[in-house]
Amino acid sequence: MTQITTDHDEAGVADPELAQHAKRRRFTAQYKLDVLARADACDKPGEVGALLRGEGLYTSHLTYWRKQRDQGALEALGRPRGRPKGDGRGAELVVLRRRAERAEAQLQKARRVIEVQGNVCALLGDLLEPESANPSTAL
Repeated sequence: MTQITTDHDEAGVADPELAQHAKRRRFTAQYKLDVLARADACDKPGEVGALLRGEGLYTSHLTYWRKQRDQGALEALGRPRGRPKGDGRGAELVVLRRRAERAEAQLQKARRVIEVQGNVCALLGDLLEPESANPSTAL
């Protein structure tokens, strides 16, 4: 019978020497340039290997990073990815337009209310006037 090994012991505790999930390493452009400069400064046999072991890197990293450096790609890697951040004027413009539309709607309502109040005032003035003061009904 074969025994299946896991990264947990019988008590369910994770083995601290095993990683739960492998994580892809990402290196900044500055780090790559620093490692390349240190590797290029090595002049004794075995120094580059010691540097790579100390950093946890492979010779293929150096080869690929040198190609990137020679092509100027490391400068581009130093810049943030994606579109440049906007200055926020577009969002502010949308907010201001909505606020202006709301203010216009409130102004129209206020004008209607004032018009209705004027009509009610005129109507009540006509109803409350004494009949003798009204020359059209005295005939």
